[in-house]
Amino acid sequence: MKNKKFFLLNSFWTIILFLFCLWSHSAADKKPIIVKVIDGDTLLLEYKGKKELVRLIGIDTPESRFNRKALRDAEKSQDDIKNIIKAGKEATRFVQTLVKPGDEVSLELDVQVRDKYGRLLAYVYLSDGRMLNEEIVKAGYAQLLTYPPNIKYGQRLLKAYQEARANKRGLWRIAAYKTP
Repeated sequence: MKNKKFFLLNSFWTIILFLFCLWSHSAADKKPIIVKVIDGDTLLLEYKGKKELVRLIGIDTPESRFNRKALRDAEKSQDDIKNIIKAGKEATRFVQTLVKPGDEVSLELDVQVRDKYGRLLAYVYLSDGRMLNEEIVKAGYAQLLTYPPNIKYGQRLLKAYQEARANKRGLWRIAAYKTP
């Protein structure tokens, strides 16, 4: 009787462990899914079974809401905060044309995995293989923002930025837009 109880209990825990491993393995194998575009350089993703804020590495879009950074950028650029927020909303709308809730993406991390706010830092790849970070810069909706040690694609993003500015794409087509 004792051996039978032990066998049943052991079998029960073995099955529970097997199901847990199966569940955790399948959650880890799933591609990240877009939940929401927060702004031009931040996304909310379903990643490894939980929701994660992801900050796009190497780029900075204007703020799309009134906050301390928008105030600092207005002061630094000597531009009206309303113009900065308007440009930020335009950048956010552009990103929303590239990714939508439910879209699967791929992530590539660099040396530093999280920023001081706890956001995951990543290069995000669209289902067709294009790098989202680069597409935003190439279209003229972001400036470069490089924080070593995350510099893996710095030159690639610099080239996209120079092309966008030279060809007056995105925010650069607006003569009044000032960079902070």
